[in-house]
Amino acid sequence: MKYPKGGGFKRSGKKGSNDSDPFFEQETKKRRKVSYDDEDIESIESDVEENGFSEEKRGVDEAEEEDDEFADETAGEKRKRLAEALLKRTREAQRREREERDDDDDEDDEEDDDDIVKTLMKKQLEDNGRVRRAIASRVQEPLTSDGFRVIVKHRHSVVSVALSDDDARGFSASKDGTILHWDVSSGEKEIYKWPSDDTLKSHGMKVREPRNKKHSRVTLALAVSSDGRYLATGGVDRHVHIWDVRTREHVQAFPGHRNTVSCLCFRHGSTDLYSGSFDRSVKAWNVEDKAFVQDSFGHQGEVLAIDALRKERAISVGRDRTMQLHKMPEQARMLYRAPASSLESCCFISDTEYLSGSDNGTVALWGMLKKKPVFLLKNEHSVIADGITINEKGDHDYVENNNSCTASSWVSSVAVCRGSDLAASGAGNGFVHLMAVETSAIRPLFKLPLSGYVNSMAFAKSGKFLIAGVGQETRLGRWGCLKSAQNGVAIHPLRLS
Repeated sequence: MKYPKGGGFKRSGKKGSNDSDPFFEQETKKRRKVSYDDEDIESIESDVEENGFSEEKRGVDEAEEEDDEFADETAGEKRKRLAEALLKRTREAQRREREERDDDDDEDDEEDDDDIVKTLMKKQLEDNGRVRRAIASRVQEPLTSDGFRVIVKHRHSVVSVALSDDDARGFSASKDGTILHWDVSSGEKEIYKWPSDDTLKSHGMKVREPRNKKHSRVTLALAVSSDGRYLATGGVDRHVHIWDVRTREHVQAFPGHRNTVSCLCFRHGSTDLYSGSFDRSVKAWNVEDKAFVQDSFGHQGEVLAIDALRKERAISVGRDRTMQLHKMPEQARMLYRAPASSLESCCFISDTEYLSGSDNGTVALWGMLKKKPVFLLKNEHSVIADGITINEKGDHDYVENNNSCTASSWVSSVAVCRGSDLAASGAGNGFVHLMAVETSAIRPLFKLPLSGYVNSMAFAKSGKFLIAGVGQETRLGRWGCLKSAQNGVAIHPLRLS
């Protein structure tokens, strides 16, 4: 094939001219057909305004403009903007209070600013655990009329209890998979119904368990988010189940654990969830995004308990006689070893102090900078000869305790009133012990009689009452059985001076 001289095709017409190109001629014709007059455009806008759509469009445009405005700001600028907005809201609230009092003095403005500074600093210190509320010294000795009263009954042993952030609602789970949502004052309860297997599969559940555990609803752990929107449960089916508290419906199932899910906790102030399992791992999830975040390994035995505060950190204890502090962002761990005992329970006191219970009846206080316990309260839950049972009227009857199983002295639950020095420990010896956490020491306060294995406890944020999940059996097995105990949730009022 021969090409024209010059190495290209020969074009007709002038160089760069588009007059004879049919493509451009058709384009110009099409453009003439779709042209509009200014009057038509104005009429369209007027019609939209009459139909009421212009305001919605304007609101969407304003939202997009706001997003574009803060799209390029740094993390420091965002913190500054949010702090200024919080300060503005606080000042407006105080200004309204001053207007109600009809005070317009300039000195009051300066006093209000000082009050705002003190309030914000106190809140910051309490959230960080640097300021501890002195509640233990205000707890008065219980009267004979004061005692644990069962407000919610279960058919099987209660394994976990939790309270909402406003202390108005409670949640409990038992071994048979029953999950209850109840009112603290009235005791009215509502049950969470498990969906069908097809619904669980659509929510992310993977059926890969052994046949004898595939359809098991045995629940061993429960946790509620601080905003009261989500409830998390876990058990033998190796999944972490998420429930919507408002509708009491199942919304998500997180697979990933290779063995029983034994413990759960939410990070305070967020929807981050931490789970521990018999597969010796701790996993982090984001409930809002319905996503797996990361996992942390290190335990050489089954993980039995886990707890978290505001920071992205979690403490866990296991049958390997260790307590581990998991620093999630750094993907690092700190290891603490217990002296010749297996740890059964744990909880945060502050960001630098922890509390644990052992299978030999010992309650230990830990510090962040020391690998061994700072203080040991030995034989706190020794087995006694007599036990206490609750009759149908709610009264306490003293009966002979023929249970000689060592499981009665296992400290299966410890709890701390958040941001305070008040703590409690529970076992199967017939008493719940109240304690005061002091500087490098634990001081026993009172013994509250309660029959049965205390598998879980929770303090009210105000410190005015304590709830306990009790049962005839221990949480993670059938190592002992107290037939005189009643399965349910018991509440004990605390009188503060």
